[in-house]
Order: sequence, then structure tokens, then C-alpha cells
Amino acid sequence: MTSATQRNLDAVRRYTAGDHDAAVLAPDSAFVDVTTGRRWTGANEIAAMLDGMYRVAFDARVEEPRLVADEDAVVLEATFVGRHIGEFAGVAATGAEVRVPLVVVYDLADGVIHGARIHFDVASFLRQVG
Repeated sequence: MTSATQRNLDAVRRYTAGDHDAAVLAPDSAFVDVTTGRRWTGANEIAAMLDGMYRVAFDARVEEPRLVADEDAVVLEATFVGRHIGEFAGVAATGAEVRVPLVVVYDLADGVIHGARIHFDVASFLRQVG
């Protein structure tokens, strides 16, 4: 593994552990939901989106994370696990426990996250909440 790949892997591990450490985000970083096309730019917007997912719409965490890295990107494949506690995708809180496949492709340079493409399986969520 090259040192650039290791720096990128370390940055994503740091970012995805706990509270999403914004110190590894570039100031103009942008995250995009590939299903809806919705975009969040900068640490504050990204943090608000993540808070909305993990603490407002769901009481959630990521389980079974798998990371694959190279010199330009790190891919996270995991399971988003939690209780549906707030409105999401037009569905009012159900209290249901959900397990949703999640893939995030992070674009990096020198251990700094410049962007991410989020693949959240909304169809799986909808099946589980009826």
C-alpha cells in the first residue's frame, strides 16, 4: 500500500469513527446523495445532514464497515442500523428497527476528503417500514 493510500484510509477511518471529524474535510468538500441528487457543501452543511440522518430521522450507527482504498478514493461498504424516529423519505416515524445497505465513495487527496457520493438504499428502508 502506498503512503498516499494509507493517508486516505486513515483519514476516512478518522472521519467515520464517532462524530465525523470535520478536520479531515476540505473547506469546499461536497457530499452528494446519488439517488436524489441532493448536495451538501462545506463542513457545516455536511454535519447537519449527518446529524439529521443519525440523530433526527434515525437513532442510528454503521455496522460491518468495510473499507477499500487507493490513492484517490476510499469506498465504505456498511450497514446503516437504527430505529426510525423521525420523518424520512416522506415516511413519518415508525419506531421500526431498520438495516439499510450503505455505500459511500470518498474522493481524497493527501488524506483530505474533497467529496463523497452516498448510495443509501431507500427501497430497502421502505420495505422495512411498510
